[in-house]
Parts: sequence; structure tokens; C-alpha cells
Amino acid sequence: MNEQEAQDRIGLAGMVFRGHHGATEEEQAVGQRLVVDVEMSLDLSLAGHTDDLSDTADYGRAFEIVQGVMEGPPHALLESLAEESAQRLLDELPIQLVRVRVRKPFPPLQGALDAAWVEIARHR
Repeated sequence: MNEQEAQDRIGLAGMVFRGHHGATEEEQAVGQRLVVDVEMSLDLSLAGHTDDLSDTADYGRAFEIVQGVMEGPPHALLESLAEESAQRLLDELPIQLVRVRVRKPFPPLQGALDAAWVEIARHR
């Protein structure tokens, strides 16, 4: 990855989905809200000059990819949801690096807890 690619980023913040994921059967049966942030790195200089969607990573497609994972088959762990999302984004979009954060608001734990989250970064 060159210096320009390391600086250029496209982000999607606060994507909200309902998924049936969790380490227990009850979590998977009931389902819950998941909040996902994605940051993708790639060289955006060509798109900046051409103003052409084909010269960048389409964030609408990125949303659809993440949505498919979050609303798809059950996963036990947030780590697994983040990993599958990252791999699919790298496979389908012309990005060099992706950072995915998956948050589970108000997880089923004793006490006051706003959210549990996992964040991973993967690159080509």
C-alpha cells in the first residue's frame, strides 16, 4: 500500500441491522440490534479527478455486503461477524485495507453496559 492509499478512506458509520447472532440459543432465537462501522482504505485520487463511481469503492455496495452478513446465517461471536464482513469487502471491492467494528448495544450481562464491541483490521 502506498502512502496515498494509507491516507485515503471511505467510511460508513452507524449502520444498524437486526441479526440472530450470539453465543447462546436464546440470543440467536430472539435476535438483537447490531451497529457496524466500516472504514476502507484505497487510493481515491483517480475518482477525485474523474468523478466516476467505477474509479472508487461503491459504499452502497459495501453497505449491502455488510447487511448480508449481519442479517444472514447466525454466528456465535462478534469476531466472526467482523471477520466475514472484512473478507467479503476485500474480496468484492477494490480496497487495500478495511477496518470493521461490530457493536452489540446492551448485551445480556449483569450490570450497566452500553455496548460490547469488536474491531478488526484486514488488508490485502
